[in-house]
Amino acid sequence: MPSFNYIAMNKSKNTVKGRVDALDLQSARAEIRKKGLTPVKITEDTNFAAREKRATAKRNVLPELPLKDKIDFTQTLQILTATGIPIIETLAFMEENAETKNVKKVCSVIKSNIVSGSTLAETLEKNRKAFGRVYAGLTRAGEDSGELDVTLSRMLELLKKQAAIKGKVIGALIYPVFVILLALVVVTIMLAFVFPAFESMFDSLGGKLPFVTRICIDAGHFIQEYWYVLLAAVVVVIGLIVFIFKNEFTRRILDRIVLKVPLLSSLMRFANYSNFLAVLQVAYDAGIPVVNCLYLANLTLENAVLRDAISAAAIRVQQGTNLSSALKSTGQIPNMMLFMIATGEQSGRLGEMLYNCTVYIDKKLDDIIDTFTKLVEPFMLIVIGAIVLFLALALYMPLFGAYNQI
Repeated sequence: MPSFNYIAMNKSKNTVKGRVDALDLQSARAEIRKKGLTPVKITEDTNFAAREKRATAKRNVLPELPLKDKIDFTQTLQILTATGIPIIETLAFMEENAETKNVKKVCSVIKSNIVSGSTLAETLEKNRKAFGRVYAGLTRAGEDSGELDVTLSRMLELLKKQAAIKGKVIGALIYPVFVILLALVVVTIMLAFVFPAFESMFDSLGGKLPFVTRICIDAGHFIQEYWYVLLAAVVVVIGLIVFIFKNEFTRRILDRIVLKVPLLSSLMRFANYSNFLAVLQVAYDAGIPVVNCLYLANLTLENAVLRDAISAAAIRVQQGTNLSSALKSTGQIPNMMLFMIATGEQSGRLGEMLYNCTVYIDKKLDDIIDTFTKLVEPFMLIVIGAIVLFLALALYMPLFGAYNQI
């Protein structure tokens, strides 16, 4: 509703300023007179209207939900929808009983949009960042087919699977990262405090210090005197890592390199394919055309090289090529996966074969993660052993040299 600023006179003939909401200038004048004031000047507050419009738009934006909140939201929505409860009542109940502020706001915004005449899918389409284009696309397919509860059930399984895969990959990578960070902290403490404390004793022994000992002592002095440089270097390195992962150009280079590292390549490929096939199978079962299924599934791929390859395959499918041939032309898809998809196309059981293919990829991913974990542990032991050996030699070589001179 428009807002009007006014200057008026009260009964005491004093000037009064204020603002009133009204449909038009005439209504604003009437509202001012109702307050017992005589209007002198009335102007529309265009800035206020613009601010209100921005505030309203901001209130209607869905916040981005973490994966856990998205799973909880989808699970509750699916259960209540399946029981036949109207969507408005469902969202009102979920809003009232939401465990987090973000979920509460999501329910409130979606409910308001549906009351205004929008559908659930239309609301999600306008806020793709909150749930993602895959979620919005599958929801639209569920609403169009009249099987929203079935689609939400499939979406729930998909989200849980994504959470499981994310947990597996993070679990496989967190151990080596933690060990490396711990080793860096220990080495820094040794260099900054232990070696400088031994310097006077080494000097009293006489003779020239071994090269490794001299390096450690000099490094310790540098850390003590220029610790802020080291701290700045850590910040720069962290910033550089974030930039590499966020920047499109550097991320593509990194993705290309990752696919050439033997074991890491298999881990990244199968983690990406697991999500890709799960979305492809769910979208296909929801009745979405194969080309659109490919585009939706492609949104789940984190690796830019694989994403570009699937985009090219989708174009070939759109031009009339069958799915298995289009995927084979990319040179990025495992042969077993291609064989199962081709068999499904020939037998008319593509949905079933996509599910079997998903099971196969998940099993391969579990095997790769087990192998990766088993190989990382001895590698970490070798790294830690090398660090301990280097520090031990730096500490004891001067002592051994002094004993030999006695």
